[in-house]
Amino acid sequence: MNLPCEMGTHGKIDVYHIIACIHTRCFMKRLLLIDGNSVMYRAYFSTAYTGNLMQTSNGVCTNALHSFVNMMNKALRTFEHTHVLVAFDAGKQTFRHEKLKSYKDGRAAMPDELREQIPLIKKYLDLVGISRFETEKYEADDIIGTLACMAESGGFETINILTGDKDLLQLVSDKIIVHMMIKGISIIESFTPALVMEKFEVVPAQIVDLKGLMGDTADNLPGVPGVGIKTALKALKNFGSFDEVIAKREEITGKFGENLRANVEQVQLCYEMAKLYLQVEDVPTLEQLQCKDVQENELWDFFQEMELNSFLKNMKKKPRLSKTIDFEIVSDVSVLDAKVWQDSSIHVEIDGNNYHQAEIFGIAVVNQDEKYYVPFEIAKVSTKFMDFLGSAEIKKSIFDFKKARVALMWQGLELRGIDSDLLLKVYVLNPNYADNEFKTIAMHFGYDHVFYDEDVYGKGVAREIPEQEMIATHAINIAVAISELDARITKELRNVDQYFLYKELELPLAEILAEMEYTGMNLSIETLESIGNDLSERSLALESTIYDLVGEEFKINSTKQLGEILFERLELPVVKKTKTGYSTSIEVLEKLKHKHEIIPQIIEYRSITKLYSTYIEGLKKAVLDDAKVHTIFKQAFTQTGRLSSTEPNLQNIPVRLEEGRLIRKAFVPSHTDSVLLGIDYSQIELRVLAHISGTESLIEAFLKDEDIHAKTAMDVFALNKDEMTSELRRAAKAINFGIIYGMSPFGLAETLKITQKEARQYIKSYLETYDGIKKYMDETVRLAKKNGYVETLFNRRRYLPEIKHNNPAIRAFGERTAMNAPVQGTAADIIKLAMITIDKEMKAAGVKSKMILQVHDELLFDVPQDEIELMTKLASEAMEQVTNLKVPLKVDASYGATWYDAK
Repeated sequence: MNLPCEMGTHGKIDVYHIIACIHTRCFMKRLLLIDGNSVMYRAYFSTAYTGNLMQTSNGVCTNALHSFVNMMNKALRTFEHTHVLVAFDAGKQTFRHEKLKSYKDGRAAMPDELREQIPLIKKYLDLVGISRFETEKYEADDIIGTLACMAESGGFETINILTGDKDLLQLVSDKIIVHMMIKGISIIESFTPALVMEKFEVVPAQIVDLKGLMGDTADNLPGVPGVGIKTALKALKNFGSFDEVIAKREEITGKFGENLRANVEQVQLCYEMAKLYLQVEDVPTLEQLQCKDVQENELWDFFQEMELNSFLKNMKKKPRLSKTIDFEIVSDVSVLDAKVWQDSSIHVEIDGNNYHQAEIFGIAVVNQDEKYYVPFEIAKVSTKFMDFLGSAEIKKSIFDFKKARVALMWQGLELRGIDSDLLLKVYVLNPNYADNEFKTIAMHFGYDHVFYDEDVYGKGVAREIPEQEMIATHAINIAVAISELDARITKELRNVDQYFLYKELELPLAEILAEMEYTGMNLSIETLESIGNDLSERSLALESTIYDLVGEEFKINSTKQLGEILFERLELPVVKKTKTGYSTSIEVLEKLKHKHEIIPQIIEYRSITKLYSTYIEGLKKAVLDDAKVHTIFKQAFTQTGRLSSTEPNLQNIPVRLEEGRLIRKAFVPSHTDSVLLGIDYSQIELRVLAHISGTESLIEAFLKDEDIHAKTAMDVFALNKDEMTSELRRAAKAINFGIIYGMSPFGLAETLKITQKEARQYIKSYLETYDGIKKYMDETVRLAKKNGYVETLFNRRRYLPEIKHNNPAIRAFGERTAMNAPVQGTAADIIKLAMITIDKEMKAAGVKSKMILQVHDELLFDVPQDEIELMTKLASEAMEQVTNLKVPLKVDASYGATWYDAK
């Protein structure tokens, strides 16, 4: 019988919905017992190994809490129940330690990051009304066993136990089902008496007999030396039980009998230790395990304090706004015309995140005298209001200036005088805080008097435009929040010496990016379709070849069908399996490339079809009425300060394969008498590394304009010029860039197709040759561990909680990031400064040329024929002279009739 749970407002079942359902008294009693320690450990390590620590702005780790809540939600949805308890180990000495001091010796200590989150996990359970219990003398298994037996004899229809500990299998009965977690709660194995017999060839009660004979390395229980499951099973089948094996030990021959007799006391102790204690004192009564009401307000506050915004979004209740803000909705142009214009905080409320040609609902204005919301149909016909928005003298604070500016540009309107962009300030202060959702940012600073966008508009198919009053309230709340938070965040920027980075780099760049986004890039649909036709013909030819090699047709892009063809029909060696079958990932196919001629065909087919679907079809859909594509540059997104591009991603047009590069032919200038001019930095990150590390030999090489990769090859591999080969230069190039990006020996080995031993030696030789880089790396890691962050030359910070992590793999990731973040971040800052300089000089020169795209180290311009020479000189000099390093900055410039020809 399924409980009649009500769905939440966003189509998800939230914890408090579930609890409300199970709080309803059902005539069938069903108990769910959860091994809290098992779930907690899995919750922590499901993210800890990936480096996803999830910290609040105050540095409190929340990854285990976040995953624990998700796992509890799923458990409550999965298992029917009327009563629930989560059992924990008290973490102290139990009666088993009194019997055997070495019990569980050798287990790794609990990570500090997990230990810190245990009180938070328990607080969460209390707030959602789920019982929990622990006691010093006994383990969670004993608590669960005691309650399971009480429920079985107390008339409960079913008892479900969720755990990762096989000891609990000894409880399995017709009513008690033990669900073993294999991979979180997404993959579990539900043990009935029949499954226990199938898996272990014993009845559930004999699980402890097996453990008594075999021992348990996880608990440091020795058992009979040298005995595994086969010997233990044979003995139990021959004698019937553990007690009989012990009683008749003199009759047992061979090594097993000898070891059993020599260690009989140890074996009996192991048996006693493995046996669950089923009479734990002071456990809650079964009636007390009925779920209680959720403390909704307290749970909301808790999730907010822990900055678990995804859970807040899914809660049914709306946010409790701490105050009511009085404001005016202006519905008459004459009222606008009568207002006095002054410095204000503003918010432009736009429909959705893709603001190109999006609907503007209205504009909220907040200043020291008044607060009002102007519906856009009123705003755009008020000359005085438009003058206010377009005035450079009247200062305005906003959140996400670029978004508002571009949306207004599509309406033919200007937005000037932006003195403060809260999104950019927060991004510079700490990239981890930046988010498109205003409330998420506000909550980092303890401000909650705003709605989530989903609270206002809904989500997905349920999204709808609410009444104007709701939209106006939302916009006003944001504008008020901007005015209240701005001074505080500005002060924090100044305190950490980052105000220059915001004011002189990110804010002016936002205006340039807005112009670039609005200008867009011309796309020739005719050329794109021609390229698409060629790709289609290639894919059809490859299909035919693949079918001929197999002797039958199948869906090549179906992982299941392809796996069956490769590993069953063609009998290729299986490289990797997943929970759904054979893996056919590109990594797997690369390893099989020389095993069968079909593999290169499949790799090429995948590449061609991906190009077609992603770039031919994707770009055609992105073209607007002006025959251009208009990307969105995500300025407040990456940790390094680099820009990213989306809708469509123009920074990701392929360049390595010729088929991908051909797509650039579809990007053309705005006029037939114009060209596309591309200018990109030459080895900027290596030059930055030479400067930051002060490595004299590298600095000298750049000053002499030497081939840096050839020099590296000669230095590292001890070669003279005559011994240089393209292969050795390629290896040196991989090492140069690998060092910048923190490549491990494994990564370098994969890139160069060499052994990890050789890769380690290459890296060792490199760092010995360029000892300045080694000193820089060591000092940078030292400072990162001390400060918790690293900085670029322009004071952009990358915070690194991973660098103090207990997990060596995560800590190593943090150390590699510490080494390369200042280099990558400085390079990103330099090209941003170059864009600002170029923009100023283009305006001063009065050119018609347009800067239209940035692809990391490259800038692209739409240039009339008669400005080619001027723009090449202007942009190249600006890029090379934007900052002073110990080595010269160099650029390469080229132009042509298409983007393809400009590179």
